[in-house]
Amino acid sequence: MLVLGIESSCDETAAAVVSGGKMRSNVIASQIKDHSKFGGVVPEIASRKHIEAINMVLREALANAQVELGEIEGIAVTRGPGLIGSLLIGLSAAKALAYALDIPMVGVNHLEGHIAASFLAENPPAFPFVALVVSGGHTNIYLAKNYHDFILLGQTRDDAAGEAFDKAAKLLNLGYPGGVVIDRLAKNGNPLAISFPRAMKDSTDFSFSGLKTSLLTMLKKRGRDFEESQLPDVVASYQEAIVDVLVEKTMRAAQENGIDRVVVCGGVAANGRLREKFTEAAKDGKIELFIPPIILCTDNAAMIAAIGEIMLKNGCRDALDLNAVSRWPLTT
Repeated sequence: MLVLGIESSCDETAAAVVSGGKMRSNVIASQIKDHSKFGGVVPEIASRKHIEAINMVLREALANAQVELGEIEGIAVTRGPGLIGSLLIGLSAAKALAYALDIPMVGVNHLEGHIAASFLAENPPAFPFVALVVSGGHTNIYLAKNYHDFILLGQTRDDAAGEAFDKAAKLLNLGYPGGVVIDRLAKNGNPLAISFPRAMKDSTDFSFSGLKTSLLTMLKKRGRDFEESQLPDVVASYQEAIVDVLVEKTMRAAQENGIDRVVVCGGVAANGRLREKFTEAAKDGKIELFIPPIILCTDNAAMIAAIGEIMLKNGCRDALDLNAVSRWPLTT
């Protein structure tokens, strides 16, 4: 089944074509340069940029897949969670195409899309598995029993991990997006140089607000203009604190539930140190680890089309009055 996927939940406008669980194309128009001077995503700007980019990415996705619009058999679009203004651009495009082509459309949960990115790999995971969805807006651990059947095992009580990276970068005047800059700088630093806190050690829930406060306190004591040579140690130690709790809590959740398969997905799953430490922990714990390629970790439409194809094949359909939702938990 040829499925066109559309993703516009935040600041990336994306379109992709997936067929038979295989990615035929995956096009992403980033807005990083438009938001970087503000240190984060500005919803109104994001909506405008989606309007400007949506037709271009749709045309390019079809061209790259070498298919005509009339060959598309179904449309999968992100319904939520996300920024309402951004979501409505993608959803409106999906409705227009579904109506014009007289083909079915289905609204996809963005979080389930991230998990479904692992299905596009040559060796996809089998159910059940434990999934860590870690990004700028989400840090959740799920037990995935089947498609659309998830049990929440842990979640952040405050900041998401990606948000913790971005806030640290802002405090250190490193620019946006913070996770990418910190990951790069940390490669030259000592992750044990500074002892940052690891919160909620006896729980599978997360809390990163104390870590951010610890960094702020350190900067107030030292002064923000410490020697440039010290910066890699600071960011490496800060990154290590985030990575440690993500790895430890996810592996503990898998062990406590008797699961030997772990999926790590979402934008923060592109972090080099996170991938490295998860690989080590999986080997030590005899866990089968699945992390999508970096291009499928950040927001993309291939992941939306991947789960959308499964939903459409199973008879899922949404009407053209489908609305966007800013919050949409995977579990009820």
